[in-house]
Amino acid sequence: MPTTEIELAEETVERLDALRVDDESYDELINELINIYEAGEFTLFHAGSE
Repeated sequence: MPTTEIELAEETVERLDALRVDDESYDELINELINIYEAGEFTLFHAGSE
């Protein structure tokens, strides 16, 4: 899989650093945030179909 690089503002990096636990990598943190977002989106989608 090709590696993609993105540039982040210093404020964004500081916010990510505040969320990191122990030696958690940025990749792990971003994946966790995406999973939380997707789970919330999934819940909202199904809540609207009732």
